[in-house]
Amino acid sequence: MSAFTWPSDASPAGHDRQQADGQIQAAVLVPLFIAGETPEPHVVLTKRRADLRRHAGEISFPGGRKDADDPDLSATALREAEEEIGLNRTQVSLLGPLPTTSTFATNYVIHPFVATIPAGTAWTLSAKEVDEVLELPLEEVRAAKTVTNIERRGITFQTDAYIVGDNVIWGATARILAHLFEALLPPDAEGNLALKSAPVSATNKP
Repeated sequence: MSAFTWPSDASPAGHDRQQADGQIQAAVLVPLFIAGETPEPHVVLTKRRADLRRHAGEISFPGGRKDADDPDLSATALREAEEEIGLNRTQVSLLGPLPTTSTFATNYVIHPFVATIPAGTAWTLSAKEVDEVLELPLEEVRAAKTVTNIERRGITFQTDAYIVGDNVIWGATARILAHLFEALLPPDAEGNLALKSAPVSATNKP
């Protein structure tokens, strides 16, 4: 289930939904790879189908709510990436978590997990949810930070965003990207990536 199609708090109970504070547990995968003539980090995002009823055309990381069968939240992120974009978990090397971020309208707390994947991965998109996979140079995204106007349900508001070409990245996805830029170390001499933050095991518990 996509990070942008999570049901509201009024949906049926189950799926190990809530902690004592009432927030619904969810996770996303933040896939990175090194590519280009001058090898540099790229980030993988998804664009939702334009004909969907909710959040049509919006950009997110693959992810969704924690299912009861998921042993931990990193497993949630890996499962959702397989379901949404066909990313086989055997191709994924987890680097660690980023700080959690919450959705204000639906009361989700999102646990992002950064990972490296091979360049040139072939994608298999979920026909129900995903219109396109975006592979964006990370420095291009960082340089594209701005403040823009967003209109939703007839209300216009200003928000931080990253605008890359025709792609407007805002909301929880933009906040996760900001945390990524703070935590990601420059590639080493062999092109390996690493985070400044704690290992996955420190924060991936339900």
